[in-house]
Amino acid sequence: MSNQQSAVFQDALDIIGYLPEYQQENLINIVRNRLIEHRRNSIAENIKKAKDAYIRGEVKQGNVNDLMKEITQ
Repeated sequence: MSNQQSAVFQDALDIIGYLPEYQQENLINIVRNRLIEHRRNSIAENIKKAKDAYIRGEVKQGNVNDLMKEITQ
């Protein structure tokens, strides 16, 4: 994290520190829910990419031994 980002982060923490406890709890819940939604969207995007690759025939099937043979050649 750069010095500027660290300063902004610290400013945010200072501002949060002035909020009443119930607002701090609400903020935590909002941020947590946003992170969950972001992760959910990332997973959905990865699934879409995997399905597209499968449709294009770019997916290989096999077991661990098959994978090891391929990467050691």
